[in-house]
Parts: sequence; structure tokens; C-alpha cells
Amino acid sequence: MTARLDFTSEAFFRDPPKAIAALRMSGPLVATRFPLVGDVWITTTHDATAQVLKDGATFTLRKEDGDVAGLRWWMPTYVRTIANNMLTMDEPDHTRLRSIVDEAFRRRAIVAMEPRIRAIADGLAEGLFAEGRPADLVQRYARILPLAVISELLGLPLADRPKFIAWGNAMSSLTNVVSFFRLLWAFRKMRAYLAQQLQAAREQGGEGLIAELVQVEREGGQITPDEMVSMVFLLLAAGSETTTHLISGSAYELLRNPGLRDWLEQDWSRAGLAVEEFLRFVSPVQFSKPRYVRRDVEVEGVRLKKGDRVMVMLAAANMDPAVHDRPESLDLERKPNRHLSFGTGIHFCLGHQLARIEATCALQALFTRWPRLGLAVETSQIHWRKRPGIRMIAKLPVIADAGERRQGSSDAERRLAS
Repeated sequence: MTARLDFTSEAFFRDPPKAIAALRMSGPLVATRFPLVGDVWITTTHDATAQVLKDGATFTLRKEDGDVAGLRWWMPTYVRTIANNMLTMDEPDHTRLRSIVDEAFRRRAIVAMEPRIRAIADGLAEGLFAEGRPADLVQRYARILPLAVISELLGLPLADRPKFIAWGNAMSSLTNVVSFFRLLWAFRKMRAYLAQQLQAAREQGGEGLIAELVQVEREGGQITPDEMVSMVFLLLAAGSETTTHLISGSAYELLRNPGLRDWLEQDWSRAGLAVEEFLRFVSPVQFSKPRYVRRDVEVEGVRLKKGDRVMVMLAAANMDPAVHDRPESLDLERKPNRHLSFGTGIHFCLGHQLARIEATCALQALFTRWPRLGLAVETSQIHWRKRPGIRMIAKLPVIADAGERRQGSSDAERRLAS
């Protein structure tokens, strides 16, 4: 029997624990239909999720012909080039590419970037209301901070950030056929741009991670030019999009839970602990990429056949009552916190350290600069984008003083909605 659940519905995004609990009642793996993917098994428990992610010999990201599992025959060549990255590769190609970017990351010392990240966050928080009130926290803050950080890390020009924001908006707006073709246009532009930046680094050198990658390439790193473009695309896109929704989702939870916000503001050294819980509870990345089953196998008592497809539901693993006490509750003091938001196994998120630092800096800078920050609308008016697999608040209108009278706010809200 195929479970029917709309993974893009407002009801699902507004209250994932409720929908996930109902889904889990059907078993640790459930057969369903997923947008753009089709018929697929999804995991609903922590253990089933971990088993699939760790067993790359059984659950492969590639078809037998070597094509990426989630790609369709009609997709353009440049999309296939971008999709051919280490996130969609099995061994030994995954380790070959991962070792190259790991070496470049080691040279950049991510932890040492924290003061610079905090400075960027402070500047963005200061200018949050520069273009009027209320301000959309997603577009004015949560989206810009990760893009600014990853742009500096890569060594991309400051003047090009408006392009990244436009591309990021296209990637987050995937809800229908029209937006899909808009996304394809953004992919094409990004690919051409990044190829140009890589070539410039090869010819002229430079600063940043792109220059470091080129140096590793020059020193004999086994990577093709197309793989290099895909690598940088992955770092730019994955290094900003998911962190955007972690920051906005975390801020939203604090804005609607004054007690939790007070607890955090009393001692910002607690921020690291809180961010782990936001990673679990908000779960910006809700699903993995689809995998093919290479052989008949049993997962948590469920039989899968060779050729079946399976997607792990990270959000369900993070809400598993067998692992997390009262998983439906946001508990900023939760210890231990065995969330799987960064995955596990060989594909454990390369940017986990950077995402944690960015989220911590973003929340502290925001609520330190605006201690009376509040929602400009009722929580019932906050909506999520209908994009499958990622939980993203569409707009998050905020005011500087939660106690101020919202005179004229209806007009402002209409402007935000337009």
C-alpha cells in the first residue's frame, strides 16, 4: 500500500512532527510518491535512516549505467554536469573528490573565520531596517549572511553578490513547471560564471577557496574541469541555501517562543547547544537524494528489492521518539542530541562546522542588536515555500520593537506579500 502525504503542503511544513508521527505508524520504511522523483521508499526512523546512509555498497546514488539516480533523460547537459558532484557519487569517486576539497578547506581554517562571520552578521543586523519596516528577515538577513560568507570563503567578488541572491531566489522558488525552467536558467548562468572564475584563478591566481582548489588541481589532484565547476557550484549553493533556512527557521522559533529566547539571551554561551536543537527541530534539509537498491535487502524488517528506490527522511529521523525524548518539543537544553541533519556516513556534510558557526553568529548578532525584535504578523500568516525536500519560510516580516503599535502595518505587510 502506498502512503499518501503531500510533502509540499502548508499543513506538512507548519507541523512536521504531526505528519511524521502519522507516517511512522505505517512502518520504518513507507512506499510513497515523491514530487519529481516518483515511486520511492522513505525512511521514518533514525535507525533505518542511518542504515541507508552508511551502507553505500547496497544503497547507491548511481544507476547501473552510472547516471545520477535523480536525473531525468530530458534534463539539459549543464544540469547533468552540475549534478555530477561528490554528493551524488559512490566510492571510489566520492573519496577522490572529497579529499581534494578537504585539503582546500584545511588550508582555509574555518574556525578562524568566526570573528569575520560575526562582523558580517553585525553589519547585516545593523542595516536590517535600512529599507523600511517591517523587514523580511529571510531576504534582508538570513539569505544574505551565508552568501556573503561563502562568497568571501570562495574568493568571489563582492560586486557579484546580487547575482548570487537572484540565483538563490530562483533555487528556493521551485514549486511548478515555470519555476523549474527559471531554475534551469539560473543553473546555466551559475555554471558559466563559476567556470569563468575558475579559469581566472588558473591564469591569475587569487585568494580564497577557489584559488586553493586550483592549487590542489595543479599539484596533481585528480579532478576534471567539469568536476571542478560542479564542486564550486556545490559549495556555493549548498553552503548558502540550507543555512539560510536554518537561520530563518531558528529565528522564527525564538520569535514565537519568548521563554526560549529569554533563556538564550541570558547567556549566549548556550548558543551552540541551542543551534544543535534548531538543527534537529527545524530540519531545513528534510530528505536525502534518492538512492537505488543494489541487491535484495531487509531494513528494519521491511524487504526491499534490487532496483527499488529509497530516500532517507532526515526530518523523520530527527523526530524519532526511540532516540529523542519528546521529539515534538523544542528543547534548547537537549542532551544528548543525536540528530542526523548533517547526515552520516561518507556523505556527512562537509560544511557542518561552517553552518554551526554561521547560525550561532546570526542569532546572537540579530537579537543583541534588536532585543525587542518581534513578528510583524500573526504566526498564522507565516507560510512555507512549496518546495519538496527543504523546509523554508517564504517571508518572515519583523518589526524592531515588539511593543510598538503596528500603525500602517497592513500596508507594509501587503508590500512584503507582493
